[in-house]
Formats: sequence, C-alpha cells, structure tokens
Amino acid sequence: MLPDRFVLDTRPLANPAAVVSGEHYRITVLTSQLLRLEYSPDGVFEDRATQLVLNRTFDVPEFQVIDNPDLLELHTEHLHLRYDRGPFSPSGISVQVKGNVSAYHSIWRYDTAPDSFGGLPSNLKGTARTLDGVDGPVPLADGLMSMHGYSHIDDSRTMALSEDGWVAPRREGNLDLYVLTHGHDFRAALADFYQLCGPQPMLPRYAMGNWWSRYYPYSEQSYMELVERFEADELPFSVAVIDMDWHRVHDVDPKFGSGWTGYTWNKDLFPDPERFLTWLHDRGLRVTLNDHPADGVRAFEDNYAELATAMGLDPATELPVDFDVTSPDFLMNCFEFIHHRLEEEGVDFWWIDWQSGGISKIPGLDPLWMLNHYHFLGNSWRGRRPLTFSRYAGLGSHRYPVGFSGDAAMTWDSLDFQPYFTANAANVGYGWWSNDIGGHMWGVYDEELQARWYQFGVFSPINRLHTTSGEFYGREPWRYGPEIEQTMGDFLRFRHRLVPYLYTMNERAHRLGEPIATPLYYDDPERPEAYQSRNAYTFGTGLLAAPITTPAHPRLKLGQSRSWIPEGGWFDLFTGLRYDGGRTQTFFRPITQIPVLAREGSILPLTGESDLGVGNPASLELRIFGAQPGGFALYEDDDAFQPRSLRTRFAYSPDGFTISPAEGDLDVSPSTRDYTLSFVGIEAVEVSEGESTYDARSRTLTVWLGDVDTATGASITFSAPPALAGNEIEQRLFDFLDRTQTGIPEKEAIYTVVTSAPTAARAVSGLQSLDLDPVLFGALTEVLLAS
Repeated sequence: MLPDRFVLDTRPLANPAAVVSGEHYRITVLTSQLLRLEYSPDGVFEDRATQLVLNRTFDVPEFQVIDNPDLLELHTEHLHLRYDRGPFSPSGISVQVKGNVSAYHSIWRYDTAPDSFGGLPSNLKGTARTLDGVDGPVPLADGLMSMHGYSHIDDSRTMALSEDGWVAPRREGNLDLYVLTHGHDFRAALADFYQLCGPQPMLPRYAMGNWWSRYYPYSEQSYMELVERFEADELPFSVAVIDMDWHRVHDVDPKFGSGWTGYTWNKDLFPDPERFLTWLHDRGLRVTLNDHPADGVRAFEDNYAELATAMGLDPATELPVDFDVTSPDFLMNCFEFIHHRLEEEGVDFWWIDWQSGGISKIPGLDPLWMLNHYHFLGNSWRGRRPLTFSRYAGLGSHRYPVGFSGDAAMTWDSLDFQPYFTANAANVGYGWWSNDIGGHMWGVYDEELQARWYQFGVFSPINRLHTTSGEFYGREPWRYGPEIEQTMGDFLRFRHRLVPYLYTMNERAHRLGEPIATPLYYDDPERPEAYQSRNAYTFGTGLLAAPITTPAHPRLKLGQSRSWIPEGGWFDLFTGLRYDGGRTQTFFRPITQIPVLAREGSILPLTGESDLGVGNPASLELRIFGAQPGGFALYEDDDAFQPRSLRTRFAYSPDGFTISPAEGDLDVSPSTRDYTLSFVGIEAVEVSEGESTYDARSRTLTVWLGDVDTATGASITFSAPPALAGNEIEQRLFDFLDRTQTGIPEKEAIYTVVTSAPTAARAVSGLQSLDLDPVLFGALTEVLLAS
C-alpha cells in the first residue's frame, strides 16, 4: 500500500439503475449525453478506476429501453442508441445525437471515422504531447468536441488504478468506450468529462505570476544579481526555474555516463543551496529544478548509498539504481532519499523533463504519465498545494498541471501557432499550458517578435519566459531597445496586476470546469466566424484576447490580428475603444499594444499599480466597462492544500456600485483594502462617496474610495444612471495620424475627410477615394466603424 497521498479518491462503481447489460455487453447511462459502452468476450467487466476514469457514480438520468429480440434501443433526452447485442461493429452499434446539425451526419458508429464537415475534419482536435524542435504548426490529436456533435474516448488499453494507489493491467480483449453526444454544447461536454475523469486542480497562487526560466549555467551570485536587477527595474517574477546546470553536469566521470541526469548540487556554482533557496523565497520567488530522470541514480550522487541500500544494491559496487517507473519501490525511495531531501532544502516543485519516449517495462504504460501522476501527488507531502511541470501525457493529463509544451523554435511561425495550440487544448480539458515565451532556440534577434511573444505570454494561462543557452539568447528586457524594453516591462507588470482575476479564474477552472483559455466557438458555436478565429480566445469570464503573431507593416509599424467579436459591447483594455459585437474585426496596433477586449458589464479586478507581488493584495483597482449591469465574485484563500477562503462580491447597476461584505475566512485577506473604481466608457456622472475625477479623452470616471473594511464593504450611488459614452473618433484619429509614418499631405487629406464627413460611413467612403495603403485604411476604418 502506498502512502495515502498517492491514493486518489475514486468512485468507480456506477449506480446499478444506470446499467443495461447482457452476457457480453454492458451499457451505462452516465448522463443524458454520455454513455459507457463495454464489450467483454468472457463476460467479465472492469469496475476499477483507470488512469483516465476516476468516477462513474453519476446521478442516474431519465432513459427508456426498448428491448426487441433483434435490437436493443435506448433513448435519453439527447441521444438514441441502437445495438444488435453482438461484438461491436459499425453496423451493429450506433448512437445518434438528437437535435444536432443533421440526423444523417450526427450518428456515431463504432470504428468509423466521421464524415467531413463542409470539406473539413469534423473533430475540432485537442492538443499534442510536445512542441520540441517545432517551427510552426504540428498535428493535434482528436479532442472531445466535433462539428457533428459527437466524439468518443477509448479507455480499453489504459491501466487500472488499484485501491492501494498503484497501477494494474486490464483484461485483454475488452472494449471500454465512452461516447459523448453533446452537440455543440462544448462546455457541457467538458463538464461531463471532468466529472468522469476528475477536475483540474487548483494551482498555487504564485503560479499566476511571471516565471523566469533559462537554460544557462547561472551561479548563486549571477542569479542573485539577476533578481536584484529585476527588482531595481520593477520587473515582477514569482517563479524561478533553474534549468539542468543546478546539478553536476560537466564533471561527471565518463564511467557513470553523461551528466544529463543529476540530483547533486553543483557546489562550484551553488556552494550553499539552502542559503540560495532561502534568499529566493525571501524575495517572493518559488523554485523549480529541472529533472531529466532517464539515467536513474548513479554512484556519484550525494544520496546514492542510502538509495542503493534501500533498493537492495551494495553501494560499494557503484552499480546504478536504474530508472524503473514501473517499480513502486524505486519511485517511493526516490521521493524519500532524493526529491524530498531537496524539497526540505527549499525546492518547491519539479520540472520533469522526460524526453525518453513512451515505453516502459509494462506494455502500454507511458513513463511520462507515471512520472506526472506520482510526482504531482508526491508534491503534496508537506501539506502544500501540489504542482508539477511536465509534458502532456494524453487524456487525463489535466489533473497534473502545469504543462511544459517543449522547445519550440524562436520564429514568427512558432509564435503564430501558440495561441491556437494553447486555447485548443481546452478541447481535452487541458487548461494550463506553459509555452517557452520568446521561443527556445534557433531564430534571429528580432525585437518585435520578442515583444509580441511577451504580450501573448501575459494573456496565456502561464507566463514563463524561457530560452536556451548561448550568450545571445537573453530574454532580459534591458537587452532590447528603449521602446521594446518599456513595452516588455509594462506587460510583465500588468501580468502581476492581473493575478486577482487570474486566481479567481483558477478557482472557477477547478470548481466549475472552465479552462481559463477557450476557443471562441465555445460561446458562439453556430457562427462559422468563431471557428475561423483560430488565434483569438476567451481569457476568463470577461476578456477576449487576439494576440498579434505576425510582423508589422514595415513603414506604418502596425501589427494586425483578426477575430470574431461575440454579440454585445466590448472595450479594448488598453485603448478604451468600444466595439459593437456580432462581427469579425481586424485590429491594428503599435508595438506597445495588443488587442484584448473586455465585455461590457464585466468587472476586472487588478492589484494597485505598486502592489506587484502575488499575495492577496492590499489595494485593488476595479475596472468596470460600459453602462450594462454586471458583477464579479473575487476569490481569495490562504493557498493551502485544504484552503481557508473568502469571496468578495462586486455589483454594478444603474443605481451605483457595491462592494459586499466578504464571505468566509476574513483573516485570509487584509482587514482593509484600498479601492479605486474605474468606470470605462461612460459619460461623467456624480457619485455619492469617495473622490472622483473624469477623463474626457479616455471616457473614464475614476472614484477613489480609500480604505474599505473587508468585513463591511462599501457602496456608491450615481446621481443618474451612467450613460454610454461615444468613442471620440476625431481625437483618436488625430492622435493616430500624428504618430503614423506616412506623408504629411496624405495625413492632411485623411484628416479633412474624417472631420468633414457627416457620418462614419461617409468618412469611409471618402477614404476609399484616397487610394490609401490597405493597412492604413484598415486602421482608420477600425476606429470609424468600431461602434
């Protein structure tokens, strides 16, 4: 029996009332949209949990069985199953999705690929194991979502999970399938998947901040100098990733092999590891060390003798303790004598950098899954919220965040693929990808590329800057020109300001099964334009991100991205420009900006500008967008394995704004908190409380409330319901033209047209007659026709 922390809480037995069975088949109606279909030649079925499936104890939905002699039929509200009771075959078993795209195309048949959908594959794909060595797109495995409304999971060949926490072989020859028939309700499909396979865990709060990572032989002194420079430049980081040079690499005796695997500090670089780790912790950083485990533990390691003895080897022989992920003794002893010893020194979690394939001593058992599973559970041994950092090992990997997407090339093609790759992973429930922001290797020195990658990183689930070794691969902002350095710094600071929002989304991902980044078609599944917006995605409940992933116009210096905008009003987070939704928009931005839209009525909690740690903040700015009512429930806790938590609810209405008394463990947050309310996109209005100012150019009313008691909250009332403000088109276009690199006569002609035209449509018509550069014309019409 493994220690308790390695034994998952599972509920693998279905309610008998949900089961329809015969001698060789068993059908379990888990929900009205999710079936388990089993076929066993010897009539023995699987009742244990598996590597993928942890729970089959669902509430029994309503269903009807029609038991004809030659055909078994089963109906729920959402599906119709037909089965001939024989071995599964394309003609013998099918499941039709009710009320979907078309009756003909929306039928799942065993072992039959779905028809194409409008000439394109039906399945919307999921994710991939790694981006190692990739320069651009890679093929993605099938996901849970499809245009035809159905998909299936084949769980026939995974290992079972025994009650003692270890894996066990399954019966050969059995089929064990799960058929999802959710139509285009993609969020419902995810909800059922998480109920079946376990939720996404809560990440520690520090994971929401910026991560610094570089494959480089830092020393204690050089790393401390780096962190001090970050502090001097007010560049916030919360995670220090120490790549493989933390351990002995180059001084390993060749008789032991290479230094790729190692567990002993390089004392030439880090003479006092505990002192170094304590120093980092004192500055608010958590630490992960790189581990390439394939070579096992060899005789030059500090703790070799104890581990070898525990494994029954004579240390005097200097024989290696071979890596064997199929041995519970090997794993548990490695945790006790190697990993936990280093964690006691101050290592917070491990970067499991497995690069050695998917083969183990047990056929079909992926070593990567085993490493992810047991390292994640093992990381909770000190009562902390666990975390691991590793590659994707297939369906079910969402339980072991964070994902390391691998060593991608430092090119525009790589950047252009990463937003789609990251958001599309929601289609397999994998919500926490961490890409090498900036690219890992190859490439050229390109300041614009790096700035755009930084911007995408800030609006991705995990923002981890990373690069390979080499003196010319540095990601430090001060290695770039002044404008790029300022832009990088501004966005790194903004990431830490986003932590209250991100951490609330983290809790929603765990509790409600809502990945932080999802494709736009989750919310607009019947709009083709949402599927065409591959690089845009929702980012939490209130934001839509459309990163710029291609080079800018060489003269105008404007980058572009394109996205479907869902119905409603939307405000650009950085420009304040309001857009009407229900259409596709091309965005044009200088290097200092990225298109990120906030839904009208949404409330975005940000830390105060000078409050750049990742703890529960002493000051908050709440940005409230437009004139539509809205609300937000801020989640905070003590970041413990069994957290103590509280929620603070904010509500916006035509009458005013309310900060409700916090609910829960009040001592988790500061007893008072400095609040600033920023109402974006409204006309000026008087308020009952606080100090208020109005910026006519940005159309923003700012109300400073000062310290608000967490236990009692606060409220303000408006003298009149806020009215939506216009976009101030003329001033925006003047500011844009004033800094645009184009001919002065052309600017004058443009400005004359837009200021003299009676309507925006007439202005666009007038601009068409000027034969402008298409990018310049697009940027002008974006502002003119935004709302």
